[in-house]
Amino acid sequence: MDKIEPNDEHATSGSIVAENVAALRALFPEAFGEGGIKFDVLKQLLGGPLDDGEERYGLSWHGKKRARQIALTPSLGTLRPCPDESVDWETTNNIVIEGDNLEVLKLLRKSYAGKVKLIYIDPPYNTGKDFVYPDDFADGVGNYLRITGQVGDDGGKITSNTESSGRFHTNWLNMMYPRLKVAKELLSEDGAIFISIDDTEIRDLKAVCDEVFGESNFVVPVIWQKRVTPENRRAFSVEHDYVLCYARSAEVFGETRRLLPLTDEARDRYRNPDKDPRGDWLSVPAIAQGGHGTKSQFYQLLTPDGRLLDPPPGCCWRYNQERMTREIADNRIWFGASGGGVPRIKKFLDETRQGITPSTLWFAEEVGANEDAKKEVSRLLDGAVVFDNPKPTGLLRRMQDITTEAGTKDIILDFFAGSGTAGHAVMAQNAADNGTRRYICVQLPEPLDPENKDQKPAADFCDKLGKPRTIAELTKERLRRAGKKIKAENKLFRGDTGFRVFKLDSSNLKPWDPRPDDLPNAVTDWIENIRPGRTEQDLLYELLLKLGLDLCVPVEVRTIAGKAVYNIGAGTLIVCLDKSITRADAEPLGLGLVQWAKQLAPAGGTQFVFRDSAFADDVAKTNLDAILRQNLPDDALAAVRSL
Repeated sequence: MDKIEPNDEHATSGSIVAENVAALRALFPEAFGEGGIKFDVLKQLLGGPLDDGEERYGLSWHGKKRARQIALTPSLGTLRPCPDESVDWETTNNIVIEGDNLEVLKLLRKSYAGKVKLIYIDPPYNTGKDFVYPDDFADGVGNYLRITGQVGDDGGKITSNTESSGRFHTNWLNMMYPRLKVAKELLSEDGAIFISIDDTEIRDLKAVCDEVFGESNFVVPVIWQKRVTPENRRAFSVEHDYVLCYARSAEVFGETRRLLPLTDEARDRYRNPDKDPRGDWLSVPAIAQGGHGTKSQFYQLLTPDGRLLDPPPGCCWRYNQERMTREIADNRIWFGASGGGVPRIKKFLDETRQGITPSTLWFAEEVGANEDAKKEVSRLLDGAVVFDNPKPTGLLRRMQDITTEAGTKDIILDFFAGSGTAGHAVMAQNAADNGTRRYICVQLPEPLDPENKDQKPAADFCDKLGKPRTIAELTKERLRRAGKKIKAENKLFRGDTGFRVFKLDSSNLKPWDPRPDDLPNAVTDWIENIRPGRTEQDLLYELLLKLGLDLCVPVEVRTIAGKAVYNIGAGTLIVCLDKSITRADAEPLGLGLVQWAKQLAPAGGTQFVFRDSAFADDVAKTNLDAILRQNLPDDALAAVRSL
């Protein structure tokens, strides 16, 4: 029976470096020797010189190497379940996580790598008042516990990033870079990330995203009208923000990107002035830019009334001559009511029912503005105004329209959850089209100071709820109320409006920490390697994370030989975390587990996990292990482990 140690690969979030090296080894085995990677051989195999010079185009800043290393460092933490703070724990597929989003993203890698269809983030805009996360290379979880006041006050604190710091852009980039690096691993092959940003950091953000996602995977910069009332500024009234869109693979995204549904306003543009039997249509120019045309698109067009038309200067016809003649004969080219106008192509409504191509201009009347979002959140929270710049649900629903399908259980991730708009938008969209999309929202339990006038309304609202004064509490409360409202307004909707709450913490497994001055007691303390106060449920969900299973996978509980046994993922994992397994328990427990595993018969076999300290002695442990191995065929037994 293999034991899962605190430093074992099964006890961490996994190593991106190890996975990268393994991928290289599979492609170029001859580039590896006893000493590691033979870079000169690798260079030769790649067929060209390595770019190791300093004079090359790209974005560089102080701390970039360290930021990259932070992204590559595995997390030793866990996510502890909180059913009491959740809604519909037993049935929901949505997740809200309290914690530093960098550590949380690392922990989600094994379970959700390549499975997230849409990531949306609204990170700090770096205005000089925004909070900067002081990432700790050595101990990310410990750093998080310190900055949120859960342990001592001697650690790093969240601070504002003022321009007078001298490293204004650098601090922000060091915060964003590792988070984007890890987030990319979660995106599905046809997935995309949308990032809200303003003018201050859009240049640097695009440069970072070009590096992380690849320049070729840049899709578009969306311009969103965030304000409809002009500001009273001396020079210009800034009424827009940007939303940068990158795909995991632009080629795949282009093939799978969905069209937007036709709105009533779009339908109203269709007419039928010539009584065409094919129904209503609208027209678009029959010309294209000359630089994009082929030789066959430059010709004199003979119109039905006998005119010869050349394309305008710098342009060409959209179709070649043969097709244009065919389209004219089929009455698909419009020359105006008199027949003497310039040619335009008819687009029929019946042929456009699949939708319309998304534009890069998103107007407030279509997706909402900041003021709409403030009112939306305030109405949910009894009139309290607790967020400065929440995003409207319409903005997030537009992104879902473009990237997700109603019935596919697509996952939407927001790791700067803030006001919880992303989760609210997922529930609203599901209610509108009876969808089954899921959300994962991650929010730092950032403390709120009632002495700070900007934070006082939010702190007071938390006091009114009897909850801790943190932004994460506001996120959860908004989602609770949004779910209730959606259910009340959509009586026939039976979809998911709940969420499971998890909180970032140190691993349930104690690390081996010998004390030279008190070695006997150190050894005795480590016999029970589970941290005090941790429950069976804590251990169970750490196993799910570290073994790469979904945090919302169904869990069934049975009593076998007087002990609680958990079946996770229809037999993929069977866990017994009872604190006592004697020699007498081994046979009835083992045979009961064998019978259950045979009934479930999952593809790939069953993995069994036990609490190592539960075994009364080595005989009990060996006997149970032998019973499982002797009574289950090799293809039905994936592994037997203890922790």
